[in-house]
Amino acid sequence: MSVAPREFGQRMPQWKTLAAVALLSTGLLTACATPPSDPQARADFDAVNDPLEPVNRALFEFHQVVDHFLLKPVAFLYANLIPQPMQTGIRSALINLKSPVILANDLLQGETGRAGETLERFAINSTVGVLGFYDAADKWFGIAPHTEDFGQTLAVWGNGEGPYLFIPILGPSNPRDLTGVVVDSVADPVNWYLNNTDREGWIYARTAATGIDARAQLLETLDNLEKTSLDYYVTLRTVYRQRRADEIANRASKQPNVSPTSISRAADAGSEIETLPIKQ
Repeated sequence: MSVAPREFGQRMPQWKTLAAVALLSTGLLTACATPPSDPQARADFDAVNDPLEPVNRALFEFHQVVDHFLLKPVAFLYANLIPQPMQTGIRSALINLKSPVILANDLLQGETGRAGETLERFAINSTVGVLGFYDAADKWFGIAPHTEDFGQTLAVWGNGEGPYLFIPILGPSNPRDLTGVVVDSVADPVNWYLNNTDREGWIYARTAATGIDARAQLLETLDNLEKTSLDYYVTLRTVYRQRRADEIANRASKQPNVSPTSISRAADAGSEIETLPIKQ
């Protein structure tokens, strides 16, 4: 029996949620901090690119409460109760599901070589890799995974990042990356299929699994950052911007992915922290 057509709003509930977050965050732009009048201080203010710092810090403090009482405990249980091989398999399968979105962004950026690698990885891991639960493409054929998202595509196209934003649950971001999150989710063929076959619950399960796994990878990393930072908020902001710059330039980054807002970036959320001093 065929599935009857439904209205766009009914088929895409996650689009509404993500769009609401993006619009709310963009609306906060009116609550800007006053730029200093001193030329040097103004240059430093512009370089930091955080005109919403008072609002961002308030949202950061709220996020810390949610993380302390909900996100971190759940991630801790996941990391300690689920066997490591199973965690690796879940992560690999989730990343494999994101391959069509990575492929689309590879092509939109004109990266045909990387697009070919993404396609090869998806074909191999979806078959001999048992639906992606085993990364055969990397282990057997040496085709390493890479990350791409529409936020990076917008950057390659010349769009500026806009002011720094801190979004509770999602973490560090900016208007360009928030737009990328929305577009990637709406364009994801897996989401389209699940919506059109009355399986929306799997979308939420996939999102929850992604977030829990990414937070679990960051347990030690974020604890160390918080303990060693003079200003944890500033450190997260700096690490996020440095890592995104590396991702956009297709450079390997030693900065941890402190904002795993897309599953394609959750793969290496727990990367080692750069041993050199982080410029704040």
